[in-house]
Amino acid sequence: MSHVKAEIATQAECWRQAAKLAESPGLPARGERVAVVGCGTSWFMAKSYAVLREQLEHGETDAFQASDFPYARRYDRLIAITRSGTTTETLDVMRTVGEHTPVTVFTADAAQPAAEIAGHAVVLDFADEKSVVQTRFATSVLATLRAHLGHDIEAAAADAEVAIRLPLPVHPALVDQITFIGRGWTVGLAEEAALKCRETAGFWTESYPAMDYRHGPIAIAGPRRVVWAFGDVPAGLAEEVEATGAAFVHSRHHGGYGSIGRWVGKRAPLDPMADLILAQRVALSLATTQGLDPDNPRNLSRSVVLP
Repeated sequence: MSHVKAEIATQAECWRQAAKLAESPGLPARGERVAVVGCGTSWFMAKSYAVLREQLEHGETDAFQASDFPYARRYDRLIAITRSGTTTETLDVMRTVGEHTPVTVFTADAAQPAAEIAGHAVVLDFADEKSVVQTRFATSVLATLRAHLGHDIEAAAADAEVAIRLPLPVHPALVDQITFIGRGWTVGLAEEAALKCRETAGFWTESYPAMDYRHGPIAIAGPRRVVWAFGDVPAGLAEEVEATGAAFVHSRHHGGYGSIGRWVGKRAPLDPMADLILAQRVALSLATTQGLDPDNPRNLSRSVVLP
């Protein structure tokens, strides 16, 4: 078994452990103006959290790719996400902003520079990964932050246990392209799902806010292509996608696939983070059917450390 396959399968228990960290020192207080930074997968988790925190009226929250942080702005707290604790761009933001603002980092390794720089470190060493690609660490960070906002993580973990057993909604031999879409906080999850397929399998994926999908991206929809929605689906969009010949996937359906993406049966929608597990499993399937090593994708390293 590949490392990433095992790591995907352990997310339910990781989320339960992560939820216990919801009262860790250094997490944002209600009303604080907060910036959240990360790179790649960590940035997408930051985006999801930022939307959720504002939706729940906990305070103004912005998410930034670490290399594009707006240093002229002032915040009450910086949250940084870095699995390795060594990502150059994230460390640079932490050092600079930390001169005048409290910094909290989410990391998997307390012995690395990020934990030393931050005023507070939330260490999820139980969710660390041997694979280059991130799966359980990123979702466990988001589980901690969601728990801090009052979300029921036990319900999400129960859905994760379902997601790891469900038949895949996309057969790798029957699909040429997938577009992931989301609304609100699930836009970040859609972006992460697309990244997992690109990283793990070199597969053609795209991601967009669901309401923007009609404004151009739908032009590529067609036979042997899939549109996969996280969270709420705009009225009429599924029908418009299927009219192109593409398949529409959403977690309220389950069972087996008859073609690409058309599931048999219905169920209550999965928690969107559990739906992301299905996308991670699809990425793994796309890689292994091509004979690729999902633990060590080409051109990637565990952490980007710049000279």
